[in-house]
Amino acid sequence: MTDLYRLLPEEMEKLVMDMGQPRYRADQILYPLYYKFPKNITELKQLPTAMRDKLIVDGYTIGSATETHRVVSDDGDTTKLLLNLTDGTPVETVLIQYEPTKIGGHPRSTICVSTQVGCAMGCIFCATGQMGFERNLKAEEIVAQVIHFANLLQQRGQHVTNLVFMGMGEPLANYDETIRAVRLLTHPRGFGIGQRNITISTIGIISGIDKLAEEDLQIGLAISLHAPNDELRKKLVPTAGPHSVNELVAAGKRYFKRTGRRVTFEYALIENINDSQEIAKELALLLEGNGSHVNLIPINSTAGNFQRPSKKSILEFERILLKSHVNCTVRVEKGSEISAACGQLRTDIISNA
Repeated sequence: MTDLYRLLPEEMEKLVMDMGQPRYRADQILYPLYYKFPKNITELKQLPTAMRDKLIVDGYTIGSATETHRVVSDDGDTTKLLLNLTDGTPVETVLIQYEPTKIGGHPRSTICVSTQVGCAMGCIFCATGQMGFERNLKAEEIVAQVIHFANLLQQRGQHVTNLVFMGMGEPLANYDETIRAVRLLTHPRGFGIGQRNITISTIGIISGIDKLAEEDLQIGLAISLHAPNDELRKKLVPTAGPHSVNELVAAGKRYFKRTGRRVTFEYALIENINDSQEIAKELALLLEGNGSHVNLIPINSTAGNFQRPSKKSILEFERILLKSHVNCTVRVEKGSEISAACGQLRTDIISNA
């Protein structure tokens, strides 16, 4: 069985031409797939009946994600879904919305997509990392998450504006399927979202970062650093290498040099672990003059017994970085009360608190 959502436009053209059909038939499949959201091949009414029947006989399908649970934040800006993929595999994905930048405009609608079920990286403060690794998602299963929310937004007269590969799993540990999904979602004859509206987040797979830099893609890269030295980082990220901090900073520089896209270093602030003024100064020294951006993320409630620092400590940490001319911001979290924020996704629990 082959899911039509797996095929890039060039592959779709080859499929229809191998069937003896004219090239334009490819667009008669692609357009409804990404804008009309059919559930099965019989709904592709633009195609001749005989062609639809042939696709079915040859084992082609239209995959989708079935919503089994929905939780919405109190302010209505964040929606977390538990989706069952075609084979029944559960996965969580999140929609985060922000106010329009102009009166009468569309809200910024960001979908946080998952690339794996679970995660093998084992970060001690992350709910996904603590649930363990189950399997990689296929490109079409990644796309299915976006399509599900795109359909929902279309019914509201809205559309997807941004994608972040920051859901369940490590995207660069599922490299080929993640990149295929990116190409499907950015292709002008596919979903058509702008490359600069996509960010891939990684815990720090160096080979994946360097490979991504050579893909000729204008997507953003976010590297989860979480510590300015290897000893502390190893405690937080058990799979980290012995020299991961300097290696990640160097990889970020290479990515920027190759793509021209500024790298973001994500830093989860955890009370009494990595939030002291001394550690802030160490981080400032590490990144001073680097040209990157630091995204400070006060830790969210997870299965681990970790607490977010006080507001005073967070602002002092930020002040020290800014004083050293390290560009940084404190992330405005949305959806933490429904366990939809950074580090909170897992498939065995959906909680309203």
